[in-house]
Amino acid sequence: MKKPSIKDIADSLGVSKTLVSFVLNNRGDENGISKETQRKVLEKVAQLKYHPNFIARGLRLGRSHTIGLIVTDISNIFYARIAKRIEEVAAKHKYNLIYCSSGEDEFREIELIRMLRERQVDGMIISTTQKNGRIFSELKKEHYPFVLIDRNLPKLKANYCGVDNFSGAYTATDKLIKNGLSKIALLKISPDYLSTIKNREQGYRKAFKDNGLRINNKLIRTIDCNNIKQEVPVVLQELISSNDRIDAIFSVNNSITVACLEFMYENNIKIPDDMGLISFDDIDLFSFSIPKISAIAQPIEEIGEAAVTILLEEMDSKTNNNHQVTLPVKFIQRGSCGTIVEKQIKLSNN
Repeated sequence: MKKPSIKDIADSLGVSKTLVSFVLNNRGDENGISKETQRKVLEKVAQLKYHPNFIARGLRLGRSHTIGLIVTDISNIFYARIAKRIEEVAAKHKYNLIYCSSGEDEFREIELIRMLRERQVDGMIISTTQKNGRIFSELKKEHYPFVLIDRNLPKLKANYCGVDNFSGAYTATDKLIKNGLSKIALLKISPDYLSTIKNREQGYRKAFKDNGLRINNKLIRTIDCNNIKQEVPVVLQELISSNDRIDAIFSVNNSITVACLEFMYENNIKIPDDMGLISFDDIDLFSFSIPKISAIAQPIEEIGEAAVTILLEEMDSKTNNNHQVTLPVKFIQRGSCGTIVEKQIKLSNN
């Protein structure tokens, strides 16, 4: 059976193909097409089961009005909230959004970039897992618009929007130290070559230095990003049972923090009486838990909005830009970083 076309819709309604095209591209109002006529067109589209060929249309018009978003894990609330804001801002400019998860896999990310290009997306917003950024150098040579978010590649001159990870980590660590805690574990996530992780570790280290304290590198642990729930309990058991028993934790993201909370609950470890805890990343759970968890809050909506604005500007100018936007973070003090009452923690046998 022959697939219906725009011409079929136009002929059945006695209107022009141009009118039908305007309606299908959400340009009916600006071209003076009445709401009633637009309604009839859309009803006929549904009746005939017409599905536009977006790739062909994109080739014809030179723009698909679609943006690609690649993050490491769309189920993580941090990325989910960014995606929501990006989608909202893009929709105001009549752009659709396709989003994908790379799973912290460099090769998967490259495959996704190539797949989205084949689908004729006009530009991309990417939270990258790349180490050398070669794929982005190729995109720049081709003048293909993209914006890096959350994670930067310092050696690459490209659009970027993220936060001041160094100062956030410094503030969190300094707060714990000022509250009398010095055996502070840093739980970071793999791959630890990522700019966010490196900058947060640098902030942690600088806080120790400025407070005249030596760092015990045994307290700095890397958690496999794909095995957080399984690895965090093992690492915490080791840290609490060792001679270098920790009295606080600085967690570099919300997923690790949640796993820490589960471990402490199961082992009857009280926050902050037994253990101080600060998370880089703030989620709703942290303001409802008992006690409420202190956190470094990122301006998620602003990140998403800035990323779309920068991308649209580059798509319109058709030139390689180098917008570097670093937004401030905010320390949310709640009840998890108070002074510790010195006592021995006994782990559950469960």
